[in-house]
Amino acid sequence: MTDTARPTSRDVARAAGVSQATVSLVLGDKWRGRVSERTADTVRTAARDLGYRPNLAARNLRLGRTRTALLVVPTITNEYFARVYTGAARVADDHGFGVVLYPSPEGVGPARDPFGSARAALDGVIASSMAADALAAIGDGGLPLVMLDADPAAPGPAATVNLAIADGMRQITRHVLGLGHHPGDIAHLAADIDTWTFHERAQALADTLGTTPPTERSPLAYQDARRATERLLARPGPPPTALICDDDVLAVGACKALRGHGLRVPDDVSVTGYDDSALATAVEPELTTVALPADAVGAQGMTALLDTLADHPATGTELPVRLVVRGSTAPPRHP
Repeated sequence: MTDTARPTSRDVARAAGVSQATVSLVLGDKWRGRVSERTADTVRTAARDLGYRPNLAARNLRLGRTRTALLVVPTITNEYFARVYTGAARVADDHGFGVVLYPSPEGVGPARDPFGSARAALDGVIASSMAADALAAIGDGGLPLVMLDADPAAPGPAATVNLAIADGMRQITRHVLGLGHHPGDIAHLAADIDTWTFHERAQALADTLGTTPPTERSPLAYQDARRATERLLARPGPPPTALICDDDVLAVGACKALRGHGLRVPDDVSVTGYDDSALATAVEPELTTVALPADAVGAQGMTALLDTLADHPATGTELPVRLVVRGSTAPPRHP
């Protein structure tokens, strides 16, 4: 093969040390039960290293599929959802699929069908529960659906892929309690979004504290979080000694509001975030937060959709999360 020649399935077979028929099975996603998973990985690696791309037009005519998945998210400017897309696209590429990224225009809420006929243009849909309303236009097409960060008990989707959201909130709450903060001195800056993932956070926080903390709600925006924190500080009585936030963006807005009131983080008020986004280490002090494997969420979502399309049973998946302790939390000054 010359440097300018396009690699063929024969080239992939030679590089992987298998037959062309095996290459066809693996890249056509029909290998399960016929070749080993190790062999399938070898073929995919060889195809990727060679830069091999199958003739999708011809393959689609044979399969009657477009080999295209739609990923519905509330926004493309949020780092978390960008990483979800990266994970989904990586797995899709290994199987000769493409991923169309479709954000809800208003962040959350209804969105129009991005295609004239979603049923004809797509093989399946992966959707964040935060953009669930955006599915209204395409949900009637009977397409396979995998939901991300959604109630696993809810009917409808072929599979769900969730993070251990409640466990993450329990980890961060126990950390704050372990520093000596009293449950009655801990407040909650909650995301003002009516979805399962944020309900889970609020419930886990209340259960771990043994009480429902003072709460202010805010959209996921820095300035809104600052104003919500100011409302919290305006309540009668002393300020909280710790503020647990549903998101890193909310935590950054909270830190700004606290400094505006002459309160130091963490000397006067400990602040925690959630997500471990780039913001968490861009502020000073750096945020104690919960790290979410967003790329793994996207990868698992695409894997579940591929399993569904191949008529393999897809079940619910829950991925672990991890507490990351940094400088924004400390023992209270007056325990």
